Amino acid sequence: MPKVKSKKERNASGKSITSTRMRAFGPLFNKDLGQHILKNPLVAQGIVDKASLNSTDIVLEVGPGTGNLTMRILEKAKKVIAVEMDPRLAAELTKRVQGRHNRLEIMIGDVIKTDLPYFDVCISNTPYQISSPLIFKLLEHRPLFRCAVLTFQREFAMRLVARPGDNLYCRLSVNVQLYAKVQHVMKVSKNNFKPPPQVESSVIKLEPINPPPPVNFKEFDGLVRILFVRKNKTLSANFKSTPVLQMIENNYKTFCATNDMMIEDSIDIKQKTQQVLESLDLAEARAAKLDIDDFLK
Repeated sequence: MPKVKSKKERNASGKSITSTRMRAFGPLFNKDLGQHILKNPLVAQGIVDKASLNSTDIVLEVGPGTGNLTMRILEKAKKVIAVEMDPRLAAELTKRVQGRHNRLEIMIGDVIKTDLPYFDVCISNTPYQISSPLIFKLLEHRPLFRCAVLTFQREFAMRLVARPGDNLYCRLSVNVQLYAKVQHVMKVSKNNFKPPPQVESSVIKLEPINPPPPVNFKEFDGLVRILFVRKNKTLSANFKSTPVLQMIENNYKTFCATNDMMIEDSIDIKQKTQQVLESLDLAEARAAKLDIDDFLK
């Protein structure tokens, strides 16, 4: 069977190139999987440097792609465990390190659905669609790791580091800062990626608080969710809304039923919540201005 001729084009110098020009850069990248490979070696080295790796560290790398970060991590760490969703890129990475490193373990699959092994540090050029699930999967991981250096879409990264009073301060900010110290490390232009994403990126460094606060996260998140529906309203106003009062009453009845407790028919949920807020001097406070200690009250 004759070979299919590829369509010819001309570049600026007049030389012929194929319409499948991406082959010159290795495998085709799948934007649906958020594959934007970091190509700037200075940025890649800067990210690895911010992790302050030790020679004894085991590093979890999420989305290694073709290995531009991986190769630099291997120079510093004892071992790299790379989790890659795309078998094609995993094969490219395997070929790249063949014969040079025996300290790389590649796990093929969805990192969110994968049981992660022990690691000291996490480094990730994160596919943007798994940004939030990855953050909380890392924070739930035990034993706790030392730090994570993660690349995210700029706005998402700025939400992680936002402080009370900032426009981007939100439920995500509070929930993450409850369990970790987060700092903005560097901005990364979209031109540093191949293919370039449509948005700018930032790198953050996350250090889990050890030991973590003894808080039931589902309850804490439920509270924060209520307050950030209208973050610039007073806490008192948020708790006076009919849907919130109904939810609290239903939860109270469920709690009593599952714990063999008598339900107080005379309890006034609206009055009770107001009394609690006033006792904490938070009735007129607004979620947009509260810090972690205020929410813990």
